[in-house]
Amino acid sequence: MDAREGTLLITSQMFTLLDTIPKYVYTRPVSLFHGSTVGQHFRHILEFYTCLLEGSSSDYVNYGSRQRNEAISDDPYVAKEVLDTITSAIQNLETGRIVKVQSEFSEMDDDHPIYVSSIGRELQYAFDHAVHHLAIIRMGVEAHFPEVPVDPDLGVAPSTLKHRRTQAVEADM
Repeated sequence: MDAREGTLLITSQMFTLLDTIPKYVYTRPVSLFHGSTVGQHFRHILEFYTCLLEGSSSDYVNYGSRQRNEAISDDPYVAKEVLDTITSAIQNLETGRIVKVQSEFSEMDDDHPIYVSSIGRELQYAFDHAVHHLAIIRMGVEAHFPEVPVDPDLGVAPSTLKHRRTQAVEADM
């Protein structure tokens, strides 16, 4: 599986979750998130992919320049539209293409180093970032909305899932 296929896998999980959770779960502030919402976490995930896609055409990516489109936070339908755009665009990306990525390590620092990367590496970064936020979303939904079923594998890294499977097989022997 390459970075594009991994992205399609994680976007499939996001579509499933968006189809499962009611709008009130998507938009209600969650104390575990310090008042943020599931929708805000979705927006954050999707904006990283959007930054990467926008930057891929100019070979320059700056995740700090995200648009922060509040409509994504407020409406799961909008999030699904953006997710659909991302899944379509991912298929055409050249994973070996070189890009420059501007970094930000502190809001107090005006120095923003630029690193050389590739589209494939940045897709991997966005994938790992999405897994992390989906884990947070899953914990928030399970803790605050127990009536809403959530896939227990949501937000679990593929290497962890593989390790768990291996452990289960070994335990059965």
